[in-house]
Amino acid sequence: MSDAAPTEFDRLIAGYHRFRDEEWSQQRARWAELAEGQSPKTLVIACSDSRVDPARIFDVSPGELFVVRNIANLVPPFELSKGYHGVSAALEFAVTQLNVAEVVVMGHGACGGVSASLNHAFEGAPRGRGGFIAEWVSLLQKERDQIVAELGQGPEAVRALEYACVRVSLANLRTFPCIPEAEKEGRLKLRGAHFAIAEGVLYLMDEKTGEFAPAA
Repeated sequence: MSDAAPTEFDRLIAGYHRFRDEEWSQQRARWAELAEGQSPKTLVIACSDSRVDPARIFDVSPGELFVVRNIANLVPPFELSKGYHGVSAALEFAVTQLNVAEVVVMGHGACGGVSASLNHAFEGAPRGRGGFIAEWVSLLQKERDQIVAELGQGPEAVRALEYACVRVSLANLRTFPCIPEAEKEGRLKLRGAHFAIAEGVLYLMDEKTGEFAPAA
């Protein structure tokens, strides 16, 4: 028997065995159904941050959410340039193929992408050394500059830019032709949310004012 200390991957495999013995075994009918296909009703666009798992925060079963995660839960604007548009492809699939009824953009507290934007952390770095991060969070440049001019760079500015991330993504979602189309037909609803990690509180965005308040 090896005396080597367990690796992080060993911990993941141990978790898989618990999942297989408990959750999967207890919900075999559900997994058998999911093996035939998926029909989630909600697309959640969230941050890749390890602390913010939409399935855990919303306490849902497998197959209920179609999730897109990236740095700072950002959606780029619609564009026709060549390239690999991962976020665009995912939301297009959710809206036009899965026919989701809700799209939730969920920001969160202590977001590293927001910090990178506020601190200009990776500006000037080459791609592969921070450059991709800088280019991505540049989607927040206009909002960041306005917030810094008004609030400086303290905690209030951080929270303001976290909220702005959600608003920017919602605005960019509506640049995709399929989104306003589905909204106009009453088939799709867009929502903004923010999960405050330290408080364990989910804040929802008011559609009319753009302000955030704790979920009722």
